[in-house]
Amino acid sequence: MHDDSRELLDRTAAHAAEFLAGLDARPVAPAGSLTELREALGRSLPEEGTDDVRVVDELVRDTAEGLLASAGGRFFGWVIGGGVPAALAADWLTATWDQNAAMHACGPAVAVVEEVTGAWLKQLLGLPEEASFAFTTGAQSAHVTALAAARHALLAERGWDVERRGLAGAPPLRVLTSGEQHASIDRAVRLLGLGTDQLQAVGTDGEGRIDLPALERALAESDDPTVVCLQAGEINTGAFDPFEEACSLAAARRAWVHVDGAFGLWAAVSDRHRHLLSGVGAADSWTTDAHKWLNVPFDSGLAFVRHPSAHREAMSIRASYLVHAAEESGTPPARDQLDWTPSGPAAPGRYRSTPRSAPWGGGESRR
Repeated sequence: MHDDSRELLDRTAAHAAEFLAGLDARPVAPAGSLTELREALGRSLPEEGTDDVRVVDELVRDTAEGLLASAGGRFFGWVIGGGVPAALAADWLTATWDQNAAMHACGPAVAVVEEVTGAWLKQLLGLPEEASFAFTTGAQSAHVTALAAARHALLAERGWDVERRGLAGAPPLRVLTSGEQHASIDRAVRLLGLGTDQLQAVGTDGEGRIDLPALERALAESDDPTVVCLQAGEINTGAFDPFEEACSLAAARRAWVHVDGAFGLWAAVSDRHRHLLSGVGAADSWTTDAHKWLNVPFDSGLAFVRHPSAHREAMSIRASYLVHAAEESGTPPARDQLDWTPSGPAAPGRYRSTPRSAPWGGGESRR
């Protein structure tokens, strides 16, 4: 490495250390106004190149008054969480190594890091070992991933190949919620082409949880393919839906259950709060964020799907210029990340019990 590159990295590390050291003392709220930030950052492009150390110094200087101290322990505005030191350091290495985490061939080490981490996360969260997983940019993208798998499975059951034929002429797919779902569910439904008119609110009980009798009636009203969206930690009240009962009702009608666990799925690691998730393992898909309670740097969403075939069919792509992971006989095949997320093949990633039979998942048992 050239001496000037080392100087730049040392200087950047010093800026980062100074910022972290000052978190306990600096104001939590940003001090600069919108006008001041625009004036500081919106200078004209220089006619000639600028020394790289100066670029970093000016960036630190010009953004200083517009940074929220959300990485510190005195911020309580949202469920954001600050990256713990080890996660921050690993994030620096991720950017330094600059691996294209789309395929095993582009970076075998990072592909295996995802493989191992996904298995660890399922263990921590108490999710089925057979579930597939994806690392996404956040819970929004994780919802899209999981609900795309649901869309594939439910329409394939009715003989409709949605990835090939699209939604025009497809059986209508409805999405049942309590009516208190996070807005990212609404946007996921829009992005998947279902339309928010397909969202049907069944209401809540006195504790803000999905109304079970109303859910049962709504499920019985139609034989259309149906997704039931439940919540582990509603954004305003923290309510946890009654997963065991709701999943049982949905299974009786062959509906797919998706759990938005962005805020509360991490209760699974707490002896004190794990009971709030009783029965959650009977769902078909789950999402959460690692940048909340796991405290990794932004952004890091997580999607898990009980039915890997539906997940992969909804996401996977093939192209002649790609070098896909070889399926070696007798060993688990290497894992190509692009088979499980909406990210394209050129998009760098970030490291960031009752029996039931269904056409998309076979006869595996739920736990």
